[in-house]
Amino acid sequence: MIKDYLNNNVTRYASKWLVLGIDVTIMIFAFVLSYLVRYNLTLNFDIAQLPFQLPIVAVVATIAFLITGSYKGVVRHTGVKDVYTIFNAICLSSILMILLVLANKKLDVFNWTTIPLQIIIIHSLIAFLALSSSRYLFKTIYHNMVNKNFENAKKVLIYGAGESGIITHSAITNHSKTNVKVIGYVDNNSEKAGKSINGVKVYDKNELNESFLVHHNISEIIFSIQNITPAALRALVEGMVDFPVKVKIVPPVEDWINGELNFSQIKQVQIEDLLDRPPISIENSKISDELKDKRIIVTGGAGSIGSELVRQICKYSYKSLVIIDQAESALYDLQQELKQNGYHNFLPIVGDIRDKNRLNQIFQEHKPNLVFHAAAYKHVPLMEYNSYEAIKINVAGTKALADLAIQYNVEKFIFVSTDKAVNPTNVMGGTKRIAEMYISCMQQENKTKFITTRFGNVLGSNGSVIPLFKKQIEKGGPLTVTHKDVTRFFMTIPEASQLVLEAGAMGHGGEIFIFDMGESVKIFNLAKNMIKLSGLKYPEEIDIKVTGLRPGEKLYEELLANGENTMPTYHKKIMISKVRELDYVKIRSLIDELCVNNMFFKPNTVSLMKEIVPEFISNNSELCALDKEKNTKIKKEVIANVN
Repeated sequence: MIKDYLNNNVTRYASKWLVLGIDVTIMIFAFVLSYLVRYNLTLNFDIAQLPFQLPIVAVVATIAFLITGSYKGVVRHTGVKDVYTIFNAICLSSILMILLVLANKKLDVFNWTTIPLQIIIIHSLIAFLALSSSRYLFKTIYHNMVNKNFENAKKVLIYGAGESGIITHSAITNHSKTNVKVIGYVDNNSEKAGKSINGVKVYDKNELNESFLVHHNISEIIFSIQNITPAALRALVEGMVDFPVKVKIVPPVEDWINGELNFSQIKQVQIEDLLDRPPISIENSKISDELKDKRIIVTGGAGSIGSELVRQICKYSYKSLVIIDQAESALYDLQQELKQNGYHNFLPIVGDIRDKNRLNQIFQEHKPNLVFHAAAYKHVPLMEYNSYEAIKINVAGTKALADLAIQYNVEKFIFVSTDKAVNPTNVMGGTKRIAEMYISCMQQENKTKFITTRFGNVLGSNGSVIPLFKKQIEKGGPLTVTHKDVTRFFMTIPEASQLVLEAGAMGHGGEIFIFDMGESVKIFNLAKNMIKLSGLKYPEEIDIKVTGLRPGEKLYEELLANGENTMPTYHKKIMISKVRELDYVKIRSLIDELCVNNMFFKPNTVSLMKEIVPEFISNNSELCALDKEKNTKIKKEVIANVN
């Protein structure tokens, strides 16, 4: 009941006029006290003059406070700047009082005995101490009553005892809705160990172990270090995930709101922060020049990659932007988001890239200069036994767009591919590789410049592993991993989209651009880290279940196919894949045949895919039988030729 009263009443802001009244009252008491101090705590002064002097003191103090605005500060958030404002108010009050006394001596306007200079000086000192102390006294009482005396207060440590750490402490203690107690700071500098900052002890990093955290009942560690490299920060954070605590991080100073840290900006460390690869940035980009005054189409524009492509394109000076997607709700959400962010020069179209008549009408009306093709089916297990749909959208849809690009003299066609197209083991990867090959065939026309981008898994995209793990953690587990040794390459959605845009800018046609994505990540370790970052214990509180490889799934993904190697570009993280030569006439004919066979539901489509892409060998799938048939057929042909 007391807690409810405090939450409903004490947490309200005091009126600035109440603060002004209290400050003036303190000034009056300080003035009386200055006489007592001057006369050694005796009444050996003219007490009869006080009724005349006190109103003067009150009026002068009020004027000083109104001019400096010292009464406007929120008392519970009192800091150094507020004390400085009080100092200015006291100085101004003293100056005004001295001027008033000197003027009265000369003019003898007021009928009151002059105030000794010593009294004014003593009064200013006592008043400054009293006003500053009162602020901090009220602040301390407030925080003790509201935030610290409740038994369920959350105990936290701040890693970093520098300026950023001190600001973080202030952001936590000043936030009215928090029930948090900062137990101490932890710092790498051993010289700070044992000292205290604002009454909070600093501990050496070597003291930070599980027994220390349990003894102090620590539930969170907040990293607040600004001048640190991403690799060093990642090493520190990874050292914490084995402890039974949640790990949070303070954003960089440039992301603070109006230069001040807000409590809500202190976020839990994301798994992206633990990937063994620094963020990829593109400098001296040609994107701006490439998009200037261009008419652009983005297919799959409401998807994970497509929507981020649209967001980034909207920042440039293009002429027009058409966004095509068959997902009506997702497209509507993107439309509303762009409008709220002040972007209006775009046209969302609900459409299907499998509908060539509809695409033809769009190309005819909008005459695009650039096409970014991100529309695709991408889920491996689903597509393994839905090859009709996979071929229809990933192959036939790409083919229809590429044909129209040439027909309408599109300058550049940028195709978003995947690392699953490399030595594919599943239908989805096979269709994306065939789409890449058709793109290469169309490049031979020497009209439109066809460019392919190829990258690994995208963090946070629809259906990716990290959102799945988050949902499983929320439900209490277990987390499901297909194999203990399965690994994947990862990148963020903005990075992937930036690569696509940069590829469109730097490409001259015929290239397959790939990223240097660092080391691949073991999914089992990823799952364990996500459990620990959630403040839970593996396997005591949440376990990981190994379910077995899904149909068509690989243990290890690759960025280069057999017979491929790379060439450098002007960006050290972006390379061009040197693909093996193709028999373009034959490949194009086979792809045409594949699309026709698929249109009429002929049963040999996957076998034909394997003929087009010889390296397509199914894995952990019923389609492995086709590879056995193919091998048997080859052996028979070899034997027949020998005989």
